Amino acid sequence: MSFMSKVRQFFGVYDQANQIVQNPMPQPLDMAGVRLEQATFSREHILESNEYVFSIVTRLSNVLASLPLHEYQNYKQMDSEPLADLLRTSPNPNMTAFEFIARLETDRNVSGNGYAWIQRSLSTGEPIALWPLDPNTVSILRNTDNNSYWYRVTSDVYNFTIPINDVIHVKHVVPSNSWYGVSPIDVLSSSLKFQRSIEDFSQSEMDKKDKFVLQYDRSISPEKRQSMVNDFLRMVKENGGAVVQEAGWKVDRYESKFEPADLSSVEQISRIRIATAFNVPISFLNDDQAKSTTNVEHVNSQFVTMSLMPIIRQYESQFNMKLFTPGKRVKGFYFSFNVNGLLRGDTAARTQYYQTLTRNGIFKPNEIRELEGQAPIPDEAADHLYISKDLYPLDKYYDAILDNQIQTDANVAAPKQEGGENTNEDELQSTEQEGS
Repeated sequence: MSFMSKVRQFFGVYDQANQIVQNPMPQPLDMAGVRLEQATFSREHILESNEYVFSIVTRLSNVLASLPLHEYQNYKQMDSEPLADLLRTSPNPNMTAFEFIARLETDRNVSGNGYAWIQRSLSTGEPIALWPLDPNTVSILRNTDNNSYWYRVTSDVYNFTIPINDVIHVKHVVPSNSWYGVSPIDVLSSSLKFQRSIEDFSQSEMDKKDKFVLQYDRSISPEKRQSMVNDFLRMVKENGGAVVQEAGWKVDRYESKFEPADLSSVEQISRIRIATAFNVPISFLNDDQAKSTTNVEHVNSQFVTMSLMPIIRQYESQFNMKLFTPGKRVKGFYFSFNVNGLLRGDTAARTQYYQTLTRNGIFKPNEIRELEGQAPIPDEAADHLYISKDLYPLDKYYDAILDNQIQTDANVAAPKQEGGENTNEDELQSTEQEGS
């Protein structure tokens, strides 16, 4: 490191353009050894042409974009904050919050990486807009002076470098020698190519028409022979393949031996491999092996726990790290997705769930109405916690105990009669006297 570079480092100044451009991170390679930017078209083509890949990517992006996202401070919702409105309403003037999250998740599943530039206010430094970036135009660079990482955006319209804290970056699993997520479509390249080959072969077999062998006597003249062939072709065309065999010549039919069951087996294997690569339950692809799964609640729970929660955690970590200042994070600000709606099950299971939480002083009635998308009740009683014993408001129950208005557990077994005497004590005394 030169003397001037050390001076710049001491004062926090870096020759960003020169250092970053000279030290780019190498692009990762896909399964076939082709650089990612060269394989982009094939990925997009697979998304548009393979119904199983399209189904999984659509499901993941739509589910994630549909989840409620809230800003909290120490467990209290802060939905009136500007950042909350940014992620819940419109991250930028051209997109809704649903479109923004769905776009990021689609890019993450297709290219392995989803990027969004954080536009900040020049005066306050607070985020004012979030702009998705085309993954094919983004590369990760490293500054060798201070080992910091940056994002370089290069396209026909833009060419600029962004600090790492100004880019939301969600990705699939990352190899140890790279900062780029691996695309599931690249992992499936061999399987998808095999599936496409089988489908093309099957289609060609189904398109083949039945073949015929005509046998005739050698004594027939060429003119007569051609007339017979023409008559035969006309009969096949006009009668849907039915042929009238006349005397003097013989017809043998060679039928296609294609079996649709062969294609079905290949498709079943492809469904399993695609579901495995995207880490989703095979039942999401309507596989025959999953028809025995009748417990929808169990499938949803498996999907949320094994597939969705790691994705959600990644988004939350990116939002919390790069949208909040360290001071706000210290004060307890954070973003969190609400997945309760995916785990509620059917009506009967949901009713039992809410009843148990209400009767154990965990949920307030208005909190349950909020989870169900209902307006709160303008009644003070709906904002209290209750317990199962007479469904007292929890705070008033403890106040009543302190005021001796409610018997504690020690006195429950000793109710008082109208005369004010404790009958249990009298019975106990009389029993002792009889025993003595």
